[in-house]
Amino acid sequence: MIILGITGGIGSGKSTVSQLFELCGVPVYIADNESKRLVATSPVIRKKLTGLFGEELYEGGVLNKALLASHIFNDKQKLETVNAIIHPVVAEDFNEWLKHHKEKDIVAHEAAILFESGFNKLMNKVVMVYTPLEIRIERTMARDNTSREKVQERIQNQMPDEEKAELSDFIIVNDGTYSLIEQVTNIIQQLRK
Repeated sequence: MIILGITGGIGSGKSTVSQLFELCGVPVYIADNESKRLVATSPVIRKKLTGLFGEELYEGGVLNKALLASHIFNDKQKLETVNAIIHPVVAEDFNEWLKHHKEKDIVAHEAAILFESGFNKLMNKVVMVYTPLEIRIERTMARDNTSREKVQERIQNQMPDEEKAELSDFIIVNDGTYSLIEQVTNIIQQLRK
């Protein structure tokens, strides 16, 4: 089984590329969705986060996302501490997920912070979705109904595209010029060789 990492900056089109891989028969673990689910439901994560930030973090048993964000926003140390709590649980969940896809020759793991989290070490190959910065900003502003400044702030907190590209085995260009499905099928063919 080949485990393919899918990454790219905010607004690059990772989700669209992941959907195309799924349409081609490659199951995709969406780390962002799964980590949100686990932060909301995992007793291990809950215990550690409330130990750090207090019981009010889970009001009425539900995670107060805004409160968590306020604790870690612009505090690199707290963010790293929270990630050190969440990432091992996500890795465990991913390993469980893999057991349900043993019959597949290729599976994928999509994560915006694939390299930053160290999950790239679990991958056989990595594909980066590259989209020019201005397109990413415009897409994210429209999708999240937010300001240019907020999007740029989020982009600055991510690893630069140049670094991701250097660490990746494949690059999918998502700028409207090249066919995404063609790029995805080419990568699948190369992986199956």
